[in-house]
Amino acid sequence: MDKFHFLYSALFLHLIIFYTGANAALNNFSTVPFGKGFRPLFGEPNIKRSADDNTVQLHLNQYTGSGFKSSDLYSHGFFSAKIKLPSDYTAGIVVAFYTTNGDVFRKTHDELDFEFLGNIRGKAWRFQTNMYGNGSTSRGREERYYLWFDPSREFHRYSILWTTKKIIFYIDNVPIREIIRNEEMGADYPSKPMSLYATIWDASDWATSGGKYKTNYKYAPFIAEFTDLALHGCVVDPLEEIFSSGCAEQDDQLQSANYASISPKQRVAMKNFRQKYMYYSYCYDSLRYSVPPSECVVDPLEKLRFKETGRLKFDEKRKQRRSKKSRSQDIGTRNNYGNQDED
Repeated sequence: MDKFHFLYSALFLHLIIFYTGANAALNNFSTVPFGKGFRPLFGEPNIKRSADDNTVQLHLNQYTGSGFKSSDLYSHGFFSAKIKLPSDYTAGIVVAFYTTNGDVFRKTHDELDFEFLGNIRGKAWRFQTNMYGNGSTSRGREERYYLWFDPSREFHRYSILWTTKKIIFYIDNVPIREIIRNEEMGADYPSKPMSLYATIWDASDWATSGGKYKTNYKYAPFIAEFTDLALHGCVVDPLEEIFSSGCAEQDDQLQSANYASISPKQRVAMKNFRQKYMYYSYCYDSLRYSVPPSECVVDPLEKLRFKETGRLKFDEKRKQRRSKKSRSQDIGTRNNYGNQDED
């Protein structure tokens, strides 16, 4: 992505966020200390908790990554955390913030993901969101994007809203993706109770530029930091066939919360984010889906910007400018960090 264009777009989006008041939408909820809502998942020696128990670090070194999960499962919910990602050279590393029930329903699991895909210093960070329902891993619904800021410099809030009717992914209170449930989706829409997870791990074989750039443990330990964790939803036993009436009431409250609806001004922010920073969408991947999945809202004009692979078409003149720029870059910088593919 052209550096000037990226910086200009980032400034433009920040102005939209500021003037729409989007930053006020998700501040009215309580957070939970780690010990009251979560437990270690793996790599416990690499999990570092703060003295007040409101912040936790996940470390990755040459021996193991680490992760934690919520102590309970939720029928539906709002899940949120402020996250600061590892700094410097982080190619090959995945930091994930997601909901799933894979440990209970191994062949029919549901899942909602934020996955941050490692980075080479000086490049825009990339991440993806995804949704699985009832073990539909062959029908993934990935979207991939650039971040408009450096997520390793300070904390940013990432949130997942999951109700009986819709799913919304938020970054810093800006909705970046909305999935509206419809009958045709059937079991592909997540419907079984899920827990919240956070992990850091080595995914050198695919994470950064399709696996071209590997994890370099010279820069270890890699640290992802989580604070102000939020869990809002009805706690359930996943093996119960009928959930209590209290869950129906809490689900109704969840759907009436301010973060469960997107205002017209927030929609402007979401549209601008998706136009400027989304570089892959399964909805436009006609090689994978000859007919887009039923939840896809296909914009004919937007579709023209994407190849049949679902990946963004890059302007040829911009690619030529990038090529000239890369040849003139400092050799030492390129030797240290490589040249991350735009595709």
